[in-house]
Amino acid sequence: MTTFVITIPGTFLRTADAGTRAQVALHLRGVDPHRTELGREEDLDLLTVNDDGTFSMRLEVTADASAEARRTAGDLAAQALRAAGFDESDAPLGPPSVTGIDNPA
Repeated sequence: MTTFVITIPGTFLRTADAGTRAQVALHLRGVDPHRTELGREEDLDLLTVNDDGTFSMRLEVTADASAEARRTAGDLAAQALRAAGFDESDAPLGPPSVTGIDNPA
């Protein structure tokens, strides 16, 4: 098993206030990339939201292959958004991509 850092872009098409962002982060707290070496070195934030409503989620996922990690991260991101009251039409997600790989020595 390998630990991947997966980045998922998206756009909030309606306002995501600080409370909403906190809900998303709370739902994803178990996959915060700060637990990986890359996350600590690069100071990767779990959720970054820009002024124009675009955002990036960075998630730590353990999987056998990158395709599985991307799929799992996409599912986790969608679940967190739904838990905060956003569906696919309110906060569409872009394709997940591998940002880093953390193989413990």
